[in-house]
Amino acid sequence: MKVLIMGLGLHGGGLESARYVLRQGAELTITDLRDAQTLAPSIEQLELFLQDTSCKGASIRYVLGKHEIDDFIHTDIVIKNPGVRSDSPFLKAARRIETDISLFLNAIGDSTAAADGVRLTAVTGSKGKSSVASALHWVLAQNGPSRLGGNITVSPLTFVDELQKNDDVVLELSSWQLGDLRGRRKADGSPLLKPKAAVLTVILPDHLDYYGSMESYVADKRVIYQGQGADDVTVAKNDDWGRSFLAETSASPLIFSETPLPAGVTGGWFDDPAGPGFARLSPQGPIVELVPAQLLVPGRHQKHNMLAAGLTLCGLGLEPSIIREGIGSFPGIEHRLERFHQAGGIDFYNDSAATIPEAAASAVAALSADKRLILVTGGTDKNLDFAPLVQAAGQAKAIILLAGTGSEKLRALLADAGIAYVGPFDDLDKAVTTALAAAAPGEVVALSPGCASFGMFRNEFDRGRKWKEAIRLGTGERC
Repeated sequence: MKVLIMGLGLHGGGLESARYVLRQGAELTITDLRDAQTLAPSIEQLELFLQDTSCKGASIRYVLGKHEIDDFIHTDIVIKNPGVRSDSPFLKAARRIETDISLFLNAIGDSTAAADGVRLTAVTGSKGKSSVASALHWVLAQNGPSRLGGNITVSPLTFVDELQKNDDVVLELSSWQLGDLRGRRKADGSPLLKPKAAVLTVILPDHLDYYGSMESYVADKRVIYQGQGADDVTVAKNDDWGRSFLAETSASPLIFSETPLPAGVTGGWFDDPAGPGFARLSPQGPIVELVPAQLLVPGRHQKHNMLAAGLTLCGLGLEPSIIREGIGSFPGIEHRLERFHQAGGIDFYNDSAATIPEAAASAVAALSADKRLILVTGGTDKNLDFAPLVQAAGQAKAIILLAGTGSEKLRALLADAGIAYVGPFDDLDKAVTTALAAAAPGEVVALSPGCASFGMFRNEFDRGRKWKEAIRLGTGERC
C-alpha cells in the first residue's frame, strides 16, 4: 500500500499517522513545505520507530521544502494535515484523502476491531473546547476507562490499538478537522462521525483569514452533530449560534445559559454568576446542582465551560452528585489560565491558548477581579477585531506587547483609548524582564496574547512553554 502524508508537522498528527500506516507495512512518502531542520524532532522519532521489527516491509521517503504533484497522483491514500485547504491542487490530484481523525473513526467502527463500540464524545467551539474536553475526560476517567485526543495535540491514533468496547473517548475537534469529515460515511453507509454526545462551546470570530466569513467558519462546526440520531445528545450555548445548532440537530438538545432558563426547557444555568450551576434534565424534572460555586481555575468563562461539561456528562448517564464532585476537583490544563508559578508574592499565569481577543479579555476579567494584573499580550493577527481586548485592557495595571501584526493593530487602538503600553518586544526575555520590573507582591503576571503565535514561536504551545521557562529563569528558579 502506497501512502503519502501531506504535512508531517510537529504537533503529533502527522507523526502518529505515519506510525499507524508503517505498522501496516506501508510504502510511505512524507511531503512537507518545511525543511528537514525544522521537522527534525518528528523525523528523528520516525526513524527510531522504523527500526522496530513490527514495521517489516515498511519504508519512508521524504520530500521536504516542496510538494511534487506526481507523488499525489501515484499513491493509494493521501493523509492530509488539517490546515491544508481542501481546494489544494495537490489534493485534487489524490485518489483518496484521509486524516488522522478519519483513520481513527474508521478503526473504532470496524466490527472486527477490539475498539468497536467505544462511546465517543466530540467537542468543538471557538474557545473553551480544550477545557471542556479535558474536564469531560477527567470525570469520565474517574468512573471507567477514558482517553482524550484530537486537536488537543494528542492524535487518537496513539491509543486506537489499546481501546476496548465501551471505553470512553473524548475528541476535541477544530473547525478544520470537522470540515475534513463533512459528508464522510463508513463502508456500511453510516456517518463516519456519530458521537454519542456533541458539545459546541462559545462561538466567536476566529480563523477569518482562512474562512473569509463567520458563516463559512460555523458551517464546519455544524458537522459535529450532523451524523447524530435521537439516542444521542447535543449541548450548546444559549445564544444565536447555539440555538441554531440545537434547532438543527436530530439528537436530544441541552442548552447552557448564563441566566435561568424558562420552565420546561432542558439545560443548565446560573442563578448568580458567583454561585453554583444548576440543571434541569427533563422538561418536568427536578433541578440539580452540577457546578460548584468555587472552581480550581478562576473566571466566569470557566464556570460556563464546566456547566457545558456537566450537562454532557448528564447526557452520558452520570449521576449529578458524581459530576459535581468531579468538576469541583478538575485542575485545569496547560496553557489555559494555568497558574504555574509563584515567586516574591507574585502569581504567574500561562494563558497562551487565548488566541483570540475575546479569550484574552476573559482572562483579564478573571485575573484582575481581586488583584492588580500585569498583562503580556499581542502577537500575529488573524483578521480579528481587537476591541474586546482593548476594552478589558483598561483594567490592567500594565500592558506589555509582544511583536506581531496583531500588536500593531493593538497599539493604535490602545493609543486611541488613552491606555498606556510598553513594547512591542520581539524578544520574550525582554518582555519578561519588563513584566517582572512592573510587578509587586500580591499582584499577577499573565501571558494572554489574544493573537496567534506565528513569527516569534512555532505555535501557541511553544509560546506557553517558553513563557513559563523565561518566568522561572527570571525569578531565579532552575528549570
